[in-house]
Amino acid sequence: MTAQDALNRSYEIRTYGCQMNVHDSERLSGLLEDAGYVRAPEGADGDADVVVFNTCAVRENADNKLYGNLGRLAPMKTRRPGMQIAVGGCLAQKDRDTIVRRAPWVDVVFGTHNIGKLPVLLERSRIEGEAQVEIAESLEAFPSTLPTRRESAYAAWVSISVGCNNTCTFCIVPALRGKEKDRRPGDILAEIEALVDEGVSEITLLGQNVNAYGSDIGDREAFSKLLRACGKIEGLERVRFTSPHPRDFTDDVIAAMAETPNVMPQLHMPMQSGSDTVLKAMRRSYRQERFLGIIDKVRAAIPHAAISTDIIVGFPGETEEDFQQTMHAVREARFAQAFTFQYSKRPGTPAATMEGQVPKEVVQERYMRLSALQEEISWEENKTQVGRTVDVMVAEGEGRKDGATHRLSGRAADSRLVHFTKPDTEVRPGDVVTVEITYAAPHHLLAEGPAKAVRRTRSGDAWEKRNTAAAAKPAGVMLGLPGIGAPAPEPAVAGGCGCD
Repeated sequence: MTAQDALNRSYEIRTYGCQMNVHDSERLSGLLEDAGYVRAPEGADGDADVVVFNTCAVRENADNKLYGNLGRLAPMKTRRPGMQIAVGGCLAQKDRDTIVRRAPWVDVVFGTHNIGKLPVLLERSRIEGEAQVEIAESLEAFPSTLPTRRESAYAAWVSISVGCNNTCTFCIVPALRGKEKDRRPGDILAEIEALVDEGVSEITLLGQNVNAYGSDIGDREAFSKLLRACGKIEGLERVRFTSPHPRDFTDDVIAAMAETPNVMPQLHMPMQSGSDTVLKAMRRSYRQERFLGIIDKVRAAIPHAAISTDIIVGFPGETEEDFQQTMHAVREARFAQAFTFQYSKRPGTPAATMEGQVPKEVVQERYMRLSALQEEISWEENKTQVGRTVDVMVAEGEGRKDGATHRLSGRAADSRLVHFTKPDTEVRPGDVVTVEITYAAPHHLLAEGPAKAVRRTRSGDAWEKRNTAAAAKPAGVMLGLPGIGAPAPEPAVAGGCGCD
């Protein structure tokens, strides 16, 4: 479809799952806008010419969620000749023809390896009048070569690899995303430099198993070298990464984090379980002692680092003793935050057919105990921040009550969420405000006094330029509701599909 053909046709993308899906959706938006489509207004709720579902297959009920949403769009599509529906992502890669059989009103089904084909498939379906199903078995082009519509003017994802070489028994991602493929370091750094030139000041390096970077190009220290190279990019203020695997968390990575000023004092590293028996059943290649040893090394090198994790409760075969080992590990690690999940069967994974499936009521009771413990620790850890002076990068959309409280919100260097009193001077998303923390809650901090300093930044300029341009465009075109740093994961998944 030419840009002229697509002119005034609106699109909406609904994203489910992990950070990789969020980043893929930025690519899909870029592809559609490059083809002439315009983004539907926020809250369109299916009232767009093209609705794209970027799906996740990690949770047991992922397909029910998809087909329920598709069912709600069916009558709308009947009333609107020319409306098209596309389904992509991990569930599309897994279910293929099943989607069209169960929802024959779907026009396009595409997989994780060929997202670049979406505009062509939409046009082919329109001309031929029938569904187009195209699932590539291997990566056709690295996603970063595709057009991108970035959701933020000041913070960006940068994918350094796709796929995963691990075989965790609870995870279906390697079967859907394929084996790990690494980008060339020069291509990654060129993309980051281009983003910084556009006004971005924070980047998050993204990979299914981000610190395994280098295994595909034969350099075991490639990830630490990449972090150090990011430190040499002028104008790049904050570098984060997600999600690392404990197996690949080597001393050179810790040293690079500590010695590179713009690598933030923050680490999200999935533990999944504190029980060696459960970790073995999960095919996780580390044990509790190794995991806690990494935490100790990180804290020795970066004393103020905020460390978060993912934990699965109720994995098949988990006993009360196993669960107590997880509780012990949480007490020892003292995570700033933990994304805790009740185990649910993931079709196609070895764990789904394992013996010893834990009764739901037992899983729920353990989950509540773990959540209460982590809530207590998170609050205690946040209380240590009271009295500290921190630099907060102002965000848009992070503080849902900011309008009522007359506050602004953003992330400190360690990624803690900070709500602060609105300064007298103008402050834009992407600008940096220095404040003193006066109060701590389990999941956020408050700075109720006046700002100590306000620094206008190139990122703030970029945000202002983008929004000025958006205001000048016709109704129906919206540009960005960015979130500072890594967007919060969906409740179902955290840390790169929950598999790292």
